[in-house]
Order: sequence, then C-alpha cells, then structure tokens
Amino acid sequence: MKKILLTICAAMILLSSTVYAEEPFIDKFILWTAHRDELIDEYTLKHYGMICREITPQAVVVHWTAFGTLESVWKYFYAEEMPDDEGRLNVASQFIVDRDGTIWRLMPETNFARHIIGYNHCAIGIENVGGYDGREDLTEAQLAANVLLIKYLHAKYPTIKYVFGHYQQDAARASGLYIELVPDYYAIKIDPGPKFMRGLQSQLEKDGLIFYDP
Repeated sequence: MKKILLTICAAMILLSSTVYAEEPFIDKFILWTAHRDELIDEYTLKHYGMICREITPQAVVVHWTAFGTLESVWKYFYAEEMPDDEGRLNVASQFIVDRDGTIWRLMPETNFARHIIGYNHCAIGIENVGGYDGREDLTEAQLAANVLLIKYLHAKYPTIKYVFGHYQQDAARASGLYIELVPDYYAIKIDPGPKFMRGLQSQLEKDGLIFYDP
C-alpha cells in the first residue's frame, strides 16, 4: 500500500509540474536595458499613477500584428523607444505567435509591456502574425498555439481570470481592471476578430476563464 501511495504521489507531482514546467515557447528577447525601465516608469506613472515594471497577470489579451512577418514585427518591438516618436516607450507584447504556430517569448511574461491601453498593468499580451488589411486570416495552427499558451499561463498564474481580444477592450471594463489617467487616450481596435475569439472561448471557457461575447 505504501508503495502504491508513493507511486500515486510521484505521478501527481509530475503532472502538476508538467502543467507549466514544459514551456511551449522559444525565447527571442527584445532589447532591455535600464533605459527601458526608465521609460516604463515614466509611462506607468503617467497612465496608472504608479511605477509598474512587473505585473501580476490577471488577464490575457489577444492581438494580431496587422502587418509584416515575425522578423519584421520582432525588429519593430526590439527598440526601447517608439521608432517614430523618440523618447516614448515602444509598444511590445510578451509573446508572438507565428503563422505556423511557433510561439516566441519576447520577455519574461511578468515584465511590463505596452500593448493595450488601460490594461498593461495587469495583462499578458499575445500577438499573432496576421490580420493583413483587417482580414480575419489567423491560422488553425495559431489558434492551437494560443490555446496551449493560455493553458500554460493559466496554470502558472492562477491570478489570470480573463481572456479577451484587443477589440473587446470596452467590454472588458466590466472586469474592473481598466485604469487610464490620461483623458481621451483611446484607440479603436478590431484585432484579432470575433472568429478567433470564438475559437479560443470554445476551447478554454471550460477551464474557468472569463470571456466576453465575441
């Protein structure tokens, strides 16, 4: 009996660790120096009233890139300052998913990234290469990869409760997570489209994650 119990315990430990110990991504980190930290401090104080270099993940926000290849998007995110507006924190996301479903991590997932107005202080961003000309052209491989990644993140960070698309930013205010101190700082978004979010919801809602009507 003792041997059986030890075997069961070992199996449970193995299962609990493999839920999130086997990382489903490849690291491809963007540039990160003290200067990026300074820009983050400036941004978060202005928009959230606090310094927030690291986040406690409470939501996952799904995007599409709307342009370029994996490499071109990565190069755009790589710079610490906005390429067309020197002195401002560049946009970025914790993850990019390529067309073939390969997941790339651009920074530790709890690092602050500027990817959605009002929620950067608590949200992990997943960019998907696609959305050209506003078309809902994300692939089945990307959908499967997003499901895998979100399951991984939810297991690793039980504080995550919400999953929503960038275009659902207004509906997501019901979460109570939205913070924005700058008046009229807002951008209309359409990514990653209702079709992709319906696919995610159908596969992840049973995990206890909260979605909004696509």
